[in-house]
Amino acid sequence: MDRQELAAFLRSRRERISPAEVGLPRGPRRRTPGLRREEVAQLAFISTEYYTRLEQARGPRPSREVLGGLARALRLSDAERGHLHHLAGAPPGPPSGPSREVRQSLLDLLRRLPQAAAFVTSATFEVLAWNDLAAALMEDFSALPPRDRNLMRRAFLTPRPAGSRLYGVSDVDAFARHSAQRLRATAGRYPDSPEVTGLVAELLAGSEEFRRLWELHDVSAEPTLVKTFRHPVVGPVTVDCDALDITDRDQQVVIYTATPGSRSEEALRLLSVIGTQRMDPQQVDFPA
Repeated sequence: MDRQELAAFLRSRRERISPAEVGLPRGPRRRTPGLRREEVAQLAFISTEYYTRLEQARGPRPSREVLGGLARALRLSDAERGHLHHLAGAPPGPPSGPSREVRQSLLDLLRRLPQAAAFVTSATFEVLAWNDLAAALMEDFSALPPRDRNLMRRAFLTPRPAGSRLYGVSDVDAFARHSAQRLRATAGRYPDSPEVTGLVAELLAGSEEFRRLWELHDVSAEPTLVKTFRHPVVGPVTVDCDALDITDRDQQVVIYTATPGSRSEEALRLLSVIGTQRMDPQQVDFPA
């Protein structure tokens, strides 16, 4: 354990976070930038005295549980979390579950694709980030709690009004097979993750279709290259599908684009204008 380096690292990370970033009021008379020591301790669920001793390079070696709490409280990246563990003399073990942290460069990429519907999914098919056109084509993910942004829950567990299962996509059966196979592989990578095991248990209990696919023990799937969305406002939208693996985060960037000059490209352009607002489908008209 390198107490001096650990203390300096904790101070530097604490001072870069504003109270607003973690939902705390700024309050008066802040003599230093960032959070106060007692605020970090509160967020990490440890005592202020213990945290103060760590920053003064005189604390005992923190447990993995304490290090996990500090990493969450200080909003550390994966690389910073690993560095924290090494400074504390407790190298991190394998990740306990799929990462939800999306790199800033990927968030910037989504915004730079105004003519494509693009989003990032985790290894459990949770939609982690999306651009405006993806929200318009699929649904307004910002209006949903995080657990309901999971595409597998959408495919297997959500009630299915006629023709609207999983946004009315043409390849919904193929997606069901593909997602079950990928989740089987994910469960092998994260055998101790409550998130993964909980999702599998929920799907097994709630979907006969998922149980049938899960019992096949398949772990590979052919990607879908083209699919059609039956959108309630602009009608059918056929898109090319590309999925880019982000291996260091175990995530995927999914990009939907339409053939230039096609009716579907016109539909995406209209969706980019109307966004997630509701319109009367009768009012939408496309050139012949």
